[in-house]
This record gives sequence, structure tokens and C-alpha cells, in this order.
Amino acid sequence: METYGIIGKKLGHSFSAVYFNKKFEREGRDAKYNLFPLEDISQFPSLIEQQPDLKGLNVTIPYKQDVIKYLDKLSEEAGEIGAVNVVKIFRKDQGTSNFEKNPDSLIKDDYYLMGFNTDARGFRASLLPLLHDGIKSALVLGTGGASKAVKYILENLGIKVTLVSRNPKEGVISYSDITPEIMNQNLLIVNTTPLGMYPDVDSYAPIPYDLLTDRHICYDVVYNPETTAFMKKAAANGATVKNGLEMLEGQAIAAWDIWENHAL
Repeated sequence: METYGIIGKKLGHSFSAVYFNKKFEREGRDAKYNLFPLEDISQFPSLIEQQPDLKGLNVTIPYKQDVIKYLDKLSEEAGEIGAVNVVKIFRKDQGTSNFEKNPDSLIKDDYYLMGFNTDARGFRASLLPLLHDGIKSALVLGTGGASKAVKYILENLGIKVTLVSRNPKEGVISYSDITPEIMNQNLLIVNTTPLGMYPDVDSYAPIPYDLLTDRHICYDVVYNPETTAFMKKAAANGATVKNGLEMLEGQAIAAWDIWENHAL
């Protein structure tokens, strides 16, 4: 039986498992999609070796960047973004032998792993219908793997990005740095942090929600719950809001295309 799955730290309410297992059942496909929670990314090589039927993986928080050191090759887009949310697994014993291993890879020679980023495509398709002419710049909350994909798409769309984090550094401002002028200039705000994700549904990014207007768009990549605390507070101040479910569906469709059709 073909096996697919997702790695991350907390996977109890994974959209991907429900989505793909329903897809397999609907299509009568001899395949399954499993949750593979890892306490540490160092467990990744053992997972690959212990799952002989594993064809592909999704990657979620907090491993979208950490997984890269285990891969042999990145797609051009994943390389530019600097984060991976899809891995395709090739094996020599399955007729794949025409590859050169990355000498720095921590996975043994029987396997060849290629990384992709479909978050970017999912986010772009989901965001485009919301955009209006006033959006020239955006605040992106968070600096993890999802943030990198969001930043990549926004900049490709010609939208200037300012990253916001609880841990400011060069090129990243803190939440306390967000002034009325910054809120007025950035009519798009994208939350890429896990704040508000089930079960911590009451948490939210500490932005000045009272400065939002009906010209603002507040997009949350979190999809569970359907309406996050970030979205509720933004909507209460007149902003247009959207969650990450459509983005997730888009990235899942793109992931399946990679697993099914991408060749070395």
C-alpha cells in the first residue's frame, strides 16, 4: 500500500490526513495518509527508513526549514523561499537509480529526497481575489516557514513586506514598533504564526486592532478554528478577513501533483 503523511510536532487535528484519506477512499486508491509527529527533526532519517512504502510527505510547524538539511535537492521555488512543505521520496529499490546524492545529506544512499514549496502557490491563489488597488505594502506576522512563503508571493506581486515578530532583529520589527502610521500604510496584514490555532483558540497577535479600517485585509493562515481570534478582532473593526483553509486546499492539490507526476 502506498503511504503518504505529514511530519510536525503537533498533528492531532491535521487537515491533510482528512483530505487525502477521503481522496483515496473516493478514488478507490490503495493508499493511506498517516500522521508522523516528531519530537525532534533528528528523528526524520529513522522515519524514512522505517516506512518502506512512503512516497511523499507534507511538512508543517516547526520543521519547514529544519528539514532542508536532510534533502538532496530543492525545487527552484523552495530554494528561493528557503522553506519546504512537501517532500517527494525516490528509492533505488523502486527503479530510481539515476540520481546523485547530496554529499551533505543525513539520509543514507538508498533514498533520494526532493523538497518543494506549495504553500506559496496555495497562498497566492487564495489571496488574489481579496486584493485592491490600495494595497502597496503588508505586515507579515511571524518569521517561520509559512512567513517565508507568504513574503515570497507578496514581493512577487510587487507588495512591500515588513516582518513582525516578538523577537525583533535586523529586518524584523517588534509588535510594539507598530505605529498608527504603519497601520495606515499597510492595508494587508497576514498572520503566519500559530497563535489562535486549536486548542489555543483565544490567543492572537498583539497588533493595534483599533487602528484597522474597512480598507484593511487581515488574512490568517490558521484554518482551525474556522474563525480565529485574530479574525474576530479584525472583523469587529471593519477589516475583511479570511482564514487559511483555501490556501491549504490549494497547496494539497499541488502536493499531490508533485507526488504523482514529478520525475527526476
